[in-house]
Amino acid sequence: MAAVCVVLGLGLIGGAIAGGVIDRGPHAAPQAAPGSAAEFGQARQVWHSAPVDTLFPPTVPGKGAGPGGADRVWTRVGIAAPGDCAGAFDPLLSGVLAPTGCLRLLRATYVDSTTTTVTTVGLLVTSADRAGMQALGRRWSGEHLGDRIDLIPRPVAFPGTPAARFGTAQRGSWDVEVSSDLPFVVYAVSGFADGREVASPQPASLATAAGATTAPAQAGLGHDAAGLAKAVNGRLTATVNAELHPTATPETEKHR
Repeated sequence: MAAVCVVLGLGLIGGAIAGGVIDRGPHAAPQAAPGSAAEFGQARQVWHSAPVDTLFPPTVPGKGAGPGGADRVWTRVGIAAPGDCAGAFDPLLSGVLAPTGCLRLLRATYVDSTTTTVTTVGLLVTSADRAGMQALGRRWSGEHLGDRIDLIPRPVAFPGTPAARFGTAQRGSWDVEVSSDLPFVVYAVSGFADGREVASPQPASLATAAGATTAPAQAGLGHDAAGLAKAVNGRLTATVNAELHPTATPETEKHR
């Protein structure tokens, strides 16, 4: 696992080099209609070309993302090898996500600036079409699945890092973002870096609520999960939009 960290830390996600740029030459794929099967197909390939530091940057600033509006900064401690979803989710959550398929799963783990909390962020690339993603989104929100403690994603531990003891018993809070317009599910699950178990995990939506007094809330675990899930989801969406619907520039105009 440590070797995986080193290799991927150099910039590997689907063979891309960290800091590299996406080809915008005259032979780039034509723009697809938003929500179309072609767009979904093109979006699924973004993880191949996007540098690792674009989707999972070495540091993620969270201005006002902590308890009480405090600033938060998370530092990446490891990246798991891209793979399938085997063992990544508890059985019930695997069943919920199964209809959308699992084309590829990307994961990275972060530690907060005080080395108190650790958070794993996951990017699930599905094989579903827009109708399938919308169906998952409706079920997820309509049945309030994000609040169920039997549907928490699993973390990824990295030996020799602050996340070395981050296991299923250490899960304290989580957040899941289901896209209805793109074939992705982004999630984050947080816990304590010292390996302590959390008896009563709490979803980020509740752990970040005003007046929340639970251990996950007071420690900021909900803010970690929500902040990193939203940050990675935002980066993913921006990367996909730049890939599929690039804004015309003088460079691209030369090739027209």
